[in-house]
Amino acid sequence: MAADIGVGIIGFGLAAKVFHAPFVSAVPGLKLLAFVERKANEAAQAYPATKTVRTPEELFADPEISLIVVATPNETHFALAKQALSVGKHVVIDKPFAGSSAEAEELIALAAANGVIVAPFHNRRWDGDFLTVKKILADGSLGRLVTFESHFDRYRPIQRENTWKEAANSANGLLMDLGPHLVDQCIALFGTPQTITASVRTDRDKTDIEDAFDICLGYDGLLAWCRSSMLACDASPRFLLHGTAGSFKKYGLDPQEPALVAGTKVPPMGDPTDWLTEAKEHWGTLSIAPVLTEPGTLNVTPVPTLPGDYRHFYANVRDAINGTSQLAIPSANGELVVRLLELARVSSAEGRTVEV
Repeated sequence: MAADIGVGIIGFGLAAKVFHAPFVSAVPGLKLLAFVERKANEAAQAYPATKTVRTPEELFADPEISLIVVATPNETHFALAKQALSVGKHVVIDKPFAGSSAEAEELIALAAANGVIVAPFHNRRWDGDFLTVKKILADGSLGRLVTFESHFDRYRPIQRENTWKEAANSANGLLMDLGPHLVDQCIALFGTPQTITASVRTDRDKTDIEDAFDICLGYDGLLAWCRSSMLACDASPRFLLHGTAGSFKKYGLDPQEPALVAGTKVPPMGDPTDWLTEAKEHWGTLSIAPVLTEPGTLNVTPVPTLPGDYRHFYANVRDAINGTSQLAIPSANGELVVRLLELARVSSAEGRTVEV
């Protein structure tokens, strides 16, 4: 058995509290050792077996820590990841992977030069609704898919004060917050698109960030839409797929995040493997025309949502560090997502379709 991999997390905001620390702690072979908190001591209260340090440099100098998790404001991701990689630490970077594709390329090259991994935290590949969509596409229920639509919306009509997430910076805003999730899921399903046509906007009356976007990724015979808005008072479908044989529609977000915010504890991996399931009332529906010459007669059936499980992200990182597996989401994927978001801005600014 390989020795436990010591893990240090930089930051203890929402990302660390909800998406990183609970899942690192639940994966055998990873040992959560320390947090960086500049002033507070919340992490030590939540995880008494860990220590709190005040600077990232203290984590980088700790020989017991092999894996650094960067869970800090977006604009700091590149500099912190670069420091950690430079001293031979493995790194997981919360989205966005970097502020630009040039920065992403530099991080990938640095990781390779130092023989360590750098992994983009695209955890939404383990959302239950996404796994369900993946299964439906694999079994061919919809025939040939022609349109794919993915929404991740919020309703925040008033700009929040005193939060870095709404501060004017090209690394912030909805495009760099939720865009990585939606674009990465399309890449996971369909690969690299051929074209991008996008509208990246500021829709609210007062805003310092991009607060809405519509991105159309063009593939051969398929259009994949990624949409997000802070003015979505009434929910759109999370997923809406149309194919030559039928459609799939799903409302609501994966239940893992709200459960964690509400205080639900993540059990150790394998006890049970499926730690959270979605209630039946939130399942999607599959509408199929059994006889295509009679399109008015449809079979509409609920589709049980497969269990989502973010523990698998960190289990894969553990295995990649131990050399028993490849990264499920390669670092090159992180760079590709950032590059596609850059091209979305180009498309929007110039009002044209951009070749990838």
